[in-house]
Amino acid sequence: MSTSTFLGMPARPPRVPYGAGNLRGDAPFPEAAEGELNNAQLRRNLGRATRTIRAKRLAVTGELPDWEQLRDAGSAIKTDTMNRLPELLEELERKVTERGGTVHWARDGAEANAIVTRLVKAAGSDEIIKVKSMATQEIGLNEHLADEGVTAWETDLAELIVQLGHDRPSHILVPAIHRNRDEIRDIFLREIPGVDPDLDSVPEHLAAAARAYLRHKFMTTKVAVSGANFGIAETGTLCVVESEGNGRMCLTLPETLITVMGIEKVLPRHQQLEVFLQLLPRSSTGERMNPYTSLWTGVTEGDGPQDFHLVLLDNGRTAALADPTGREALNCIRCSACLNVCPVYERVGGHAYGSTYPGPIGAVLTPQLAGMHAAENDPNASLPYASSLCGACFDACPVKIDIPSLLVELRHQKTEQTRGGGERSAMKAAAAVMKRPKLYTAAQRAARLGRVAAGRDGTIRRLPPPFSGWSDSRDTPAPPRQTFRAWFASREGGEALREAAREGERERSAGPVDHEGERRRSAGPVTPEGERQQSAGPVDHEEDQ
Repeated sequence: MSTSTFLGMPARPPRVPYGAGNLRGDAPFPEAAEGELNNAQLRRNLGRATRTIRAKRLAVTGELPDWEQLRDAGSAIKTDTMNRLPELLEELERKVTERGGTVHWARDGAEANAIVTRLVKAAGSDEIIKVKSMATQEIGLNEHLADEGVTAWETDLAELIVQLGHDRPSHILVPAIHRNRDEIRDIFLREIPGVDPDLDSVPEHLAAAARAYLRHKFMTTKVAVSGANFGIAETGTLCVVESEGNGRMCLTLPETLITVMGIEKVLPRHQQLEVFLQLLPRSSTGERMNPYTSLWTGVTEGDGPQDFHLVLLDNGRTAALADPTGREALNCIRCSACLNVCPVYERVGGHAYGSTYPGPIGAVLTPQLAGMHAAENDPNASLPYASSLCGACFDACPVKIDIPSLLVELRHQKTEQTRGGGERSAMKAAAAVMKRPKLYTAAQRAARLGRVAAGRDGTIRRLPPPFSGWSDSRDTPAPPRQTFRAWFASREGGEALREAAREGERERSAGPVDHEGERRRSAGPVTPEGERQQSAGPVDHEEDQ
């Protein structure tokens, strides 16, 4: 009897299952964006907010002479972390456990939701208070808890506005960025019990109404759920940064604290917080430091929650880590700087992306976590095209994630996956024409007929199908009267080229130009020591270096 051993390739880590959590929209980005583009109030709100944040960020980053060095350090630390992620997570688990905490591992959102629900019920509570957490939004924790009879109260002001408005977050940092003061006042008047009916839209008054509404919850709720900006493997310390103080209340007052943290948030050493606590506030809110930075390590007797649980969430992150290109997206520290400079996000907002993570980083991270070929016409497959590739996101990213290059790679993967797509067919047709000079020339001549459809300003407003999708949102320049190849072969082109050659010869004969734009006499030969012979005339020392 013979035996055999199968030596196969290891299976690729799973991505988030289709339909799970909040990592996929109901429609492709172009369809979802169309409705948002028609919302004039939304565009005004977004434009005003992003311009303000951009100006503040530029002011505070410009104060630091070593800002670029800080970005380099942040990028290097995150890259090193991703290279050593398994060992760092095990070290984090060991340190948290040594300090009296309990660590749970969740392969996906369903496991994380089940763990949190079990812990809340074990604490004897039917409600929780929450610090703003992207991870819990990603897995749909609030909705799951509601189905289990547990009420989740958002305590971040922007998250509270979204929750009371039965809405969805539109921004990583400012979830209610799409709402203005008057809209917020109307939500409070409609949803907060006992609110002053004469409430106006003054920010201080709106904040006071929210504070009064939440104060009772802070003092009476026994369980809190938080996210984490960073987890320190060296010490088992968790870190949350915020601007309002609600996080500090959630992290200190309840009896039980449950933190749900994506596994990519770990850092190797405590000292490295120095880098990120400079990068994060300046890139996100345009502040020199966060008003509230909370650090805690396990359980301390008589101080803060006496029952601490850390849920380490995978939910597609290992799949992203296994992608040689896409793993760079896991370096993201959720600062939202890329959203605030993106011309596409500024015009459509976050809802069009259909994911908890909108904007440029969302267009990269969401397909990495949840995939973009999980079903036919997967909405996530459109996200890599939700960008003009202008590069502003790369310039703004505090950890130098090359988002444009990642988007191009995802577009390539999309094209390879859909081999029979219209785009691929169009590129093949174009290649067939370009390989045949006579056919290419004929196509150029035919294109000149498009000038008939051009307006007085030289643009074509509407192209015929199947090109109408392009002209629906862009003005198309009319083809020129004469192609470059035709001009090049004409008498006029030939004479222009000969004149350019004569001008070049005159330039070379006249000698080099110094920094003031004046001609210098031709320098003499260079001696072995590198010095020009004095007989050659004056020498411009800067150009010799």
